[in-house]
Parts: sequence; structure tokens; C-alpha cells
Amino acid sequence: MIKPPWIRRARRALLAAVATAALSAGLLTATATTSQAATQGPCDIYAAGNTPCVAAHSTTRALYGAYNGPLYQVKRASDNTTRDIGLLSAGGYANAAAQDSFCANTSCLITVIYDQSGKGNKLTQALKGQWPGPAEGGNDNLANAFEAPVTIAGHKAYGVYVAPGTGYRNNNTNGIATGDQPEGMYAVLDGTHYNAGCCFDYGNAETTGFNEGNGTMEAIYFGNSRGWGYGNGTGPWVMADFENGLFSGVNTRFNDIPSVSHRFLTATLKGGPNQWAIRGGNARSGSLSTYYNGVRPNAPGYNPMKKQGAIILGIGGDNSNTGAGTFYEGVMTSGYPSDATENAVQANITAAGYNSGSTSTGSLTPGSRISLKATTDPCCTSHYLRHNGADAKVGISNINSSSSATDKADATWIVRAGLANSSCLSFESANKPGQFLRHRNYELYLKTNNGEASFANDVTFCPTAGNSGVGTSFKSVNFPTKYIRHYRFVAYIASNGGSNAWDSTTAWAKDTSWLTASPWS
Repeated sequence: MIKPPWIRRARRALLAAVATAALSAGLLTATATTSQAATQGPCDIYAAGNTPCVAAHSTTRALYGAYNGPLYQVKRASDNTTRDIGLLSAGGYANAAAQDSFCANTSCLITVIYDQSGKGNKLTQALKGQWPGPAEGGNDNLANAFEAPVTIAGHKAYGVYVAPGTGYRNNNTNGIATGDQPEGMYAVLDGTHYNAGCCFDYGNAETTGFNEGNGTMEAIYFGNSRGWGYGNGTGPWVMADFENGLFSGVNTRFNDIPSVSHRFLTATLKGGPNQWAIRGGNARSGSLSTYYNGVRPNAPGYNPMKKQGAIILGIGGDNSNTGAGTFYEGVMTSGYPSDATENAVQANITAAGYNSGSTSTGSLTPGSRISLKATTDPCCTSHYLRHNGADAKVGISNINSSSSATDKADATWIVRAGLANSSCLSFESANKPGQFLRHRNYELYLKTNNGEASFANDVTFCPTAGNSGVGTSFKSVNFPTKYIRHYRFVAYIASNGGSNAWDSTTAWAKDTSWLTASPWS
């Protein structure tokens, strides 16, 4: 039966009122105290705006108020068994303690990032595509489960740390936009972890793993590549990867968008028939800014779009995997979200309370900020382990209250659970996030994870009682007879006697013993 026009108008008005009320409720609940789980998540807000989530990924929290399933899966190196990591409560935050317990005395990789939308669009290891993976043309790496610790609403959690060569994908999705269909997406990222490699993406890509031509992708890109589009300053920028180009606006090269570097960054992208927009903001406070909103790029092949509907994380659509970044949460929607809906989602994200997790000081507890003081007298008892900004080498130097802010920061470290053995420790630079104390050819450097299989071992050190009877010594996990040592003011891993000059037995016990001190920075 055909309904009279007045009935159709009334029904539309009622539906609009319900959606508006629900969206308003999302805005209200987003301002609740962060000590409680959200009564609504981002996907509840998108649904109220008539653009429901068709993929929802997070390793830190539930993205629906009622979700109580697994967030992600980890696999431990000791026996290759896996465990799903879920929530502390429905609609709440990750049960990081379950990961810590399961991965104790070994390392773990993130093998699956589950889809909370019910569509089954989980992310798993990206297989070899047009660009080979890192292992002799094989598949991409999986993320180390301990490399991106954070707190959210005061609860410990872990993000997905994408080093070059790491990548996740799903080529057989359900409900993801194809062709020129409208869609939206957002991601919460570490705005200080990026590079100019191609391409740290999250979003819609080719289902083949090959470059299928202009307009076959629509994904958020974050980094400071200038190979295609770019913006003001030196980057990084939130841009769109549409295949065969990173776009910052309608022009194929420069567009007037800002560099952004919030520690926690919200990045959004949405696209429809000859329309798209990129927005961004601080994921800890404030609103979103619109960087571009207009027609498709003025280059052939991007209008209409030819999206294929796969989902990628950390890589380009053709498996180009030299990008770097850290992912905490993100979704993809059916339909083109309104700015109001995205603003409500941003309010929900800022209320979640992301924090770097480095709150304590002066102890060897993961998350603590420390400085490491030498104990060798009379030469070095005022010296601290520090990195050199000029060449990334690590050594010791005199640090005191009159030292420059740079020197103090260079001598400050964030303690992390050992990347190769969670019962040991790794040391991240306090002023160069994502860079770790690493040995190479027995000398110590500050290095970013480059995707090499040996990286986790090279940055993991097991604390023991000080070899001199004072303080703490740090034994290399992959060279267990060698300890962190200063020798002629340069830092090495050294054994007590050996063929290298820095293995000298003279003062070895004192040179390898360190005091854990309050951080200089």
C-alpha cells in the first residue's frame, strides 16, 4: 500500500528526531569521567548519525558501549601458542594484565586485530603483494605486542607499533564501500611516530595486493612523505592515499594544510561522489580542524572512484611497507558522516583519556622515567648514560643542574618491558619517542625499529644485581655474558675479558654497575 505523503513526512521527521537525540546523547556521554567505561562508543555515535561502522579495530578499548568480545590476539615466541586479549568489562578497556601474564619471560606478536562491528572484518598478517614483504619476498612482519604501551582512562593498554616491514590486511571484507560508494573513517595514532616511507595507511584498498590504478584506494595516510602531495612546514601531515598519489587537497602537490604532531592524534577521512574531506585534531583535547573539504583531485582517474573494499593497516594498497607509525583505534563506516557526527566522536575520544603511560619516575618499573648513573670512581660518578644527537652513539657524560635542557633530555630514558623478553627491560629515549637503546657490533646506539628480526633482541637487557655489589647491571638478552658498560666514555656491551678493548677486566665490575636515578628531564 502506498503511504500518503504526510505519513512519509512524519516518519522522516520522527527518524531525524531520534537520530538527533541519540547523537546528542553521544555528545553528553563523551564528557563523562574517564574513570568509567563509556556508555557509548564511537560506533554508537556513528550509528546515531546514520553512518554505521562496518569495521571497528582497537587494541585499547571497546568501540561500542555494549561490546564485550576480544580486541586482539597475541602469539608468544616460547611455544607459538596464542591468546585473545579482551576487556576488563563490557564497553571498557583492554585487559593488558592478561597479555603481561601470558607473555611473561618471552616476547609476543599481535597476530589478529578483531573487528568489533560484527561484520567479521578482522585484520591479520599482510601477505606478499606487488611489493615483497621483508623476509626474502615473503609476508609482512607482525607488530611486537609490547612496543607501544599507553594508558587509557588510567588503565594500561598497548597499541600497534608499525615498524617498516610490518603490515596487516583483510582482502575478503563484508560491507566496506566499493566503487564510488560513500564512506568515512578515523584513526587514533601516535603523532610523534612517523617517517617518509610509503605508506603508513589505514583504510580502503585493493583486494589483490597490487596497484590497480588511480582511485582504487581511499585510506588515511600519516607521515612526512613529499613524494606526492604535502602541506605546510616539514610535516608530518594527515593526507589521503587514493593510489598513485598521497593527496593533501585538490592539487596533486602542495595544498594549504598544517603539519601536526600531537602525541595522540585523531585523523579522519571521508569520501563520496566527487566529494571528500580530511580532518584532524588532538586526541586528548579540543575539536577537529578541517584540513580539506571539496571535490576530488584534479588529476585523471579519481572521479568517479574505483574503490575495491579491502582493509589495510600500516601499508599501502600494493603492500608498499616502508612506512612507520603507531595505531590505537580506528573505524570505517557505511555512508558519508556529517561533521557533527565526527565532532561527537572526537569528544568521545578525548574523554577516553589517552596518556603516554610514563608517569612514575626513578624506578625500573616499565613506564617509569629514569636516568642511569655510572658508579666508577674517581672518574665517572657524576656521569650518566646518554645518547648523542649528532651521531646516535651512546656514551656517558657529566650531567648536573647547570647542564643544558638538551643534555638532560638525552640522559633520560623511559623503561619499557623488554621487547624480546617481557620479564627484562628495554630503554626508550624520553626525547626521541620510538627510538631505543640498541647494540650493534657490541657498541650502543639510539635506533628506531627498522623491522629487522634482530631488533627486539638487540634492545632487550635483563637487570641483575650490580656486578660490583652496587646498583644494577644490565645483561644483553642475546649475548648473556655481556653487560652494558662504559669504556673510555663510550657505551658497549662487554664481557669480563675478551678480544675487544672494551672487554678489559680493569674496572669491568664498576663500569657495568649503574645507579637508577631520578630522571634529569
